[in-house]
Amino acid sequence: MDADIASPSPAATPKTNKPPRSRPAHSLAARAALATGLVVAVFLGLIGVIMLRSENERAVSDMADTLRSYATYYLAYTEFDRDGKQMLPPDLPAVPRFSQPGSGLYAIITSEQKTWLSSSAIGHHFPFVQTLKPGESRFTGPIDSPSGRLYYYAWGVAFDLPNGQSIPLTVTIAQEDLQLESLNRVYRQSIIGGLGIVGVFLIVLQLSLLRWSLTPLRKVVTDMNQIEQGQREHLASDYPVELQSLTHRINAFIDSERDQRTRYRHTLADLAHSLKTPLAVIRAGLESQANEASLRKDVLTQVRRMDELVAYQLARAAASGRQTFATAIPIISHAEDLVRGLEKVYAAKNVLCEFDIEDDAAFYGERGDLLELLGNLLENAFKWANHHVLLVVKTNNEQVGRLRNGMQICVEDDGPGIEKAQVDKILQRGVRGDERVQGHGIGLSIVQDLVKVYRGELQVDRSTEFGGARFIVNLPPLT
Repeated sequence: MDADIASPSPAATPKTNKPPRSRPAHSLAARAALATGLVVAVFLGLIGVIMLRSENERAVSDMADTLRSYATYYLAYTEFDRDGKQMLPPDLPAVPRFSQPGSGLYAIITSEQKTWLSSSAIGHHFPFVQTLKPGESRFTGPIDSPSGRLYYYAWGVAFDLPNGQSIPLTVTIAQEDLQLESLNRVYRQSIIGGLGIVGVFLIVLQLSLLRWSLTPLRKVVTDMNQIEQGQREHLASDYPVELQSLTHRINAFIDSERDQRTRYRHTLADLAHSLKTPLAVIRAGLESQANEASLRKDVLTQVRRMDELVAYQLARAAASGRQTFATAIPIISHAEDLVRGLEKVYAAKNVLCEFDIEDDAAFYGERGDLLELLGNLLENAFKWANHHVLLVVKTNNEQVGRLRNGMQICVEDDGPGIEKAQVDKILQRGVRGDERVQGHGIGLSIVQDLVKVYRGELQVDRSTEFGGARFIVNLPPLT
């Protein structure tokens, strides 16, 4: 049976998913400049709004005072004759606008008898004019009227005539807001220009201060580049206080990395040098055609020696050393595991191991280094002890301002002890305190190397409590 084979359509062609482009990271200077510009713009904008509003309120208040003074003038010149007929007041000679038709400044006096208009108000309609009670005043504006947008001040008074008659009168002074708007526009332009200049000056000043403030960070980058190019060994120490902790950690990290590379290089060189002699002995034995039993014995001896050398050098190379960013490893749990294992190995001796470990005691480094350090010290104590071993671990928290505390590890036993003259000897690689005791003789030398790697000190003396040997390891705090 034939089957139709469908050709793939263009729509079915798989599309290549391109990874999204990562957004370029902004520098600290760019972020600070952007934030500074926004803050300055908002701050100066608020100041400008407040100043414009205050100026407008002041101008309106001044207009109200001016219109009130005009109303007082017209009231002063408004008179009535004996018959109570209103006499028209003259226009203000000091203010020609009242005499100019359509000038935008108008005076209206209304009474029960008639309404008087200044020359400038003739031909205009003022629907907002009202009669006020005596003693009542009103300032309003701007309002829309057939004569434009106006502010007006109205004042109601009562004239007492000699015949005892009281005539109510309302004086209204109106003014277009064009003059006020013109003043506000001029003031607004001056404010915007002035604040703009101040804003540019503040931004330039802030950028200058920012550039000066970021100079230490640029110096750190420059120094790091010089370190990568091999032009210097460490970061300088003349940084601001805020950066000294960071640069100190970077220098410590650089030293740790260099120490580790140096340690590996020296370990390989030492291992190559140490294996030359056993290999030469084996080669000489093979070339001498000695009997099989003697040759076998020599080969086994040299192989055992090479095994000890390899174990020792690997232990040295595996030591991580002091680390700035190491995780805290609790002491007590690992010490308990080590002691349980040693109690099984030395069960025939029935050794009692006691602990005096502070709850917050922690080792900052690799777990393998801690096991090597504690394991070799405890194994040496179990090996030489009669019945008692004591492990004491204390933290040094007396110094304030440390990133992490120092630590002291003390291991004591009730064995024969170590003479002062023998201390340097037993710390040498391959040397045992008693040749009759089984072992490679490298445990304590590994401890000494580990202590040096962590920049600590190893003291060996006699235990005051048990009379045997006492090994004290002091690890310094990290500043």
